[in-house]
Amino acid sequence: MSSLDVSFNPDYLVVSGRYSKVMEEEVLPYLHAKQSVSQLEGAGQMPLYCVSYTADGCTKGTVVLVHGFTENAYKYAELIYSLLHSGFAVLTYDQRGHGRSGRSERISDPSVTHADRFEDYVLDLKILTDALLSDMPKPWHLFGHSMGGAVSALFLERYPEVFSAAVLTSPMIAPNTGVPAAAAGLISGIALAFRQNTKKPFFMQSYRGPEDFSTSCATDPSRFAWYDAVKYAHKEFHNSVPSYGWIRESIKVTDRILAPGAPESISCPVLLFSADEDHSVLPEPQKAFIARVPRGKRVFVKGSRHEIFRSADEVMFPWWHMILSFFEKSGVLPDVEALP
Repeated sequence: MSSLDVSFNPDYLVVSGRYSKVMEEEVLPYLHAKQSVSQLEGAGQMPLYCVSYTADGCTKGTVVLVHGFTENAYKYAELIYSLLHSGFAVLTYDQRGHGRSGRSERISDPSVTHADRFEDYVLDLKILTDALLSDMPKPWHLFGHSMGGAVSALFLERYPEVFSAAVLTSPMIAPNTGVPAAAAGLISGIALAFRQNTKKPFFMQSYRGPEDFSTSCATDPSRFAWYDAVKYAHKEFHNSVPSYGWIRESIKVTDRILAPGAPESISCPVLLFSADEDHSVLPEPQKAFIARVPRGKRVFVKGSRHEIFRSADEVMFPWWHMILSFFEKSGVLPDVEALP
């Protein structure tokens, strides 16, 4: 740690008062020095941008981080910094159609996030773990947010032997489309029939620049402002809306995750966090899922929105400390039902 020690909490999270300055002057240079970038061919030979991080003292295992819808690995810099300083190596990547990974040649608008098959996200994660995880320290842990939580849940059901513990934050067991799933499915089906599968819904706007904190998924203005500036400056990070095809695929996810016997097949402990004010995913399917995981626990995070990792310090710090403790103890589930 440098002279900026006072800008970090004991778990090496950034105190929000000097957030952007500390991220640019301390966190990002440190991560750049510790990273190893590689490119894999995902399902269908889609290029995947992958990053692994190791540091002196990474003796507690490895965390595989799977980001959410319209995000990228860069957005999680603060958490990666904390993990490294807390003794964990990190493996992460930009999911297909996001950030620095490949996207369909049929997509010309960088705002649009498309999926021909949600299954490809799961196959990509399997390719990543097969190719890169074997050289990283054990035990191996999984962290998935939102859409990444859905990908992680499907992966855990299909490949229960890989991870020792998993954290799912605001997982997209079922998306909140704003309309009944049947109606959303009908609309996206009509779009498919008219070959508009890769287009954004007509009522959504492409990315136009800085976003509005008041309607964001964050509750901390400093964390929001830092990444909002990053996103604005990097065209490859302009993902902001789904395609009709993505909507259609996301609706199918719920039945797959909650299929008979599927959650019951997960063998590792799973800690699931539900956000207080979450307008992106539905809470009841989260409850249904975790109730069926043999060693599952749901914790409700008060004072948070969908992106718990961009909460105010008083919410984020105890939430993240619980996650670090969960990984350090190889999946010992906490007793609490809610935070803070």
